[in-house]
Amino acid sequence: MAASIRRRLLLRFSVAATIALTLMSVVPSTAFAQPANDNFADAAPIASLPFGTSVDLSDATTEPDEPLLCGATQTVWYAFTPTSDAVVRADATGSSFSDTNLSIYRADGPGLGSLTWLGCGSFGSPVVFAAQAGTTYYVQGGSFFGEGGTLGVHLEVVPPPPNDDFANALPYTGPFSDTQDITGATNQAGEPPSSCLGGLTNTVWYSFTPTTSGSISADTEGGFSADVAVYTGSSLETLTELGCSLYGGVFTFHAVAGTTYHLQAGGHTVYGLLQLNVFETPPPTAAFAFGPNPPSIFDTVEFVDLSSDPFNVGIRAWAWDFGDGATAEGCCPTHRYAADGDYTVELTVTTHDGRTASLSQVVQVRTHDVAIVKLAVPKNARVGETIEVNARVRSTRYPETVQVDLFKSVPGGFEPVDSLTQLVPVQRRNRSTSFAFEYTVTQADKSIGKVSFKAEATIIDQRDVLPGDNEMISPPVRVN
Repeated sequence: MAASIRRRLLLRFSVAATIALTLMSVVPSTAFAQPANDNFADAAPIASLPFGTSVDLSDATTEPDEPLLCGATQTVWYAFTPTSDAVVRADATGSSFSDTNLSIYRADGPGLGSLTWLGCGSFGSPVVFAAQAGTTYYVQGGSFFGEGGTLGVHLEVVPPPPNDDFANALPYTGPFSDTQDITGATNQAGEPPSSCLGGLTNTVWYSFTPTTSGSISADTEGGFSADVAVYTGSSLETLTELGCSLYGGVFTFHAVAGTTYHLQAGGHTVYGLLQLNVFETPPPTAAFAFGPNPPSIFDTVEFVDLSSDPFNVGIRAWAWDFGDGATAEGCCPTHRYAADGDYTVELTVTTHDGRTASLSQVVQVRTHDVAIVKLAVPKNARVGETIEVNARVRSTRYPETVQVDLFKSVPGGFEPVDSLTQLVPVQRRNRSTSFAFEYTVTQADKSIGKVSFKAEATIIDQRDVLPGDNEMISPPVRVN
């Protein structure tokens, strides 16, 4: 039985093998051949743009010296030589795979060794490059992971924007914002390279004729290296640059009504959308600080300008009004007030292009001062006796909350005894407020033979502008 089964299996295998060999002899050998443009030397020519084709990468290979800067493992080649300068977009699609790879090279001579890589696009990303008439370019298409399948290759010329040339500059008479696709933008013959845009490769032009004079700012959006330059003049040959900004920064200039300004916007090999914004320059920001705060009538107040111009023109002039009839100029004046009160100080700043801004602050002048006018103690005392130490404090300007600290004498200095805090009202005619302390005489005081007291007065939450009279030492108390 087993031998019979083996014979039947062998017969079936023999028949299957015969059928397979027969099919292989029938199928044309070209079904498994490499693509005709598999090698660089056999690059398929591209006669004109737009161009589109497809190729099966299943049996595509890579040559030993083939550049693989973007990592493709199966490649085919195309070559074209444009008859005029153009910006070209190339992209690839895969029918059964997503890891498409497309690299662009410029041929500087014959052979693979003469190629200069211009860029690549992977996983469906396009490649955009500037092609020069008479120069041969090579397109290397492939896949990353050798999945095989059909690769579609597409090339087309990207048309320039309508305001690509100076003569076709888009006109405006007031603030505006405009967006253009600068992928196909070019540099025309004689176009000036501004002082900021030395490496500019694709530009668009605008003309701006304001109806009123004033400060104007311009900036760009659309990439790190998007730039703008401003000129006066009526032709490329007569343009005079006013200035420019780099990398999306702002350029500000003073525009005169009726004068036409030309704006050149673009990027350094930047493709895609670029937005130009032209707007009236906002005013600067006025700010200042002063000290001491609060000041007194004995203080020379220092004022410090903290103003800024976000549009980088800079502050040219400072005008101060101190609120008491006095004025000053310059960034950092000083002033002394004759009497306590609330004074509205105003600072007005002016930029180099004439924009202004003002800021007001109220300066509260307050002269706080208290004094210890008497420190009364008995002449004699005994050990164990409790005596009164009376500090008299006077305030002549404002009611003040005052803390008085009492110290007693010890060899080498003083040590704390007690502290009292209370309100000291304003009193006239040499009247004062009493801070009455009690102290019990000790044996240590007797060993010295006397004891003195020191009182120190401090205004709570205020600055005493004349602290020299805030301390007093009593006559010694003789200890019997």
